[in-house]
Amino acid sequence: MKFGPRPVEAAEGAILAHSLRLAGRRLAKGTPLGPGEIALLRAHGIETVTVASLEPDDVGEDEAARRLAAALVPDPAAAGLRLTRPHAGRVNLVAERAGIVALDAPALHALNRVDPAITLATLAEHARVAPGTMVGTVKIISYAVPAARLVEAMERGRAAIRVRPVVRRSAALIVTRIPDDDPKLAAKGREAVRGRLAALGITLSETIETAHEIADLAAALAAPEEDLILILTAAATSDLHDTAPEALRRAGGHVARFGMPVDPGNLLFHGSLRGRPVIGLPSCARSPALNGADWVLERIACGLEVSDEAIAAMGVGGLLKEIPSRPQPRDRGRTAPGRDGA
Repeated sequence: MKFGPRPVEAAEGAILAHSLRLAGRRLAKGTPLGPGEIALLRAHGIETVTVASLEPDDVGEDEAARRLAAALVPDPAAAGLRLTRPHAGRVNLVAERAGIVALDAPALHALNRVDPAITLATLAEHARVAPGTMVGTVKIISYAVPAARLVEAMERGRAAIRVRPVVRRSAALIVTRIPDDDPKLAAKGREAVRGRLAALGITLSETIETAHEIADLAAALAAPEEDLILILTAAATSDLHDTAPEALRRAGGHVARFGMPVDPGNLLFHGSLRGRPVIGLPSCARSPALNGADWVLERIACGLEVSDEAIAAMGVGGLLKEIPSRPQPRDRGRTAPGRDGA
């Protein structure tokens, strides 16, 4: 591509690089300069314009963006994505279903190294999306790129982005009670959990209340037949052998892990029972604010295994935004003992 100032008489067929206002009419940047535009420029006394001219081996910005997006998402229906029409060198990749973003990050890094004019920006891996969420955007920075560079970028990024769908469609919530519990707190927790599930298209089919005792909770765990079981305890789980993990074991289940390096959300545990995942929610799940439970719930809902390694990796970026009801909880240890109930 050739770029720079050119006499108007020699600019026909080129692309206008900068917008011009001509007596109430605007010639937008990116406008191909045909005979009519050249005549208009002459009539207004314009002698020189800055233009871009494509060379034989160049691909224009819109066509380049279209081709790259099609390579990234060769089967939009299978990937759960919709590609917008190219405009000004841009194509957006938009979610068509609820789920989490799945990326081949090394491939996308390689794509973005091909040429500074060929770019793709995406949401973070495992980001939760709903239908209509923009997952990524292809942008061709210049008015054209060399065809060979475009082909290289297409090959590097082929089929490298999709929305992993939700595969667990129903959930049961077990809420434990302690004497003198505030019923409003339990109701708040149920609604926060319901909202989290609804954002993923999961139905909260059943809510069970039981005493905060190992035997009672173990008996309650025997009832649900849903795809996913969530436990929200009246008292925060404080140890791998506390009430809720012990109840899960007594019910015949398995505890995979207690604790995670995400704050809020430290005091989460998860495991399985009769082939279904079980998540022991931290107290902060009573709030709709983002916490570590969201990251675990979203991955499990989409059929991913949440291994020790996966949870350990959440620590980088796991210091989440404070909420007004938890002002500087990490500073409390300097003045008084106790737990923050995360």
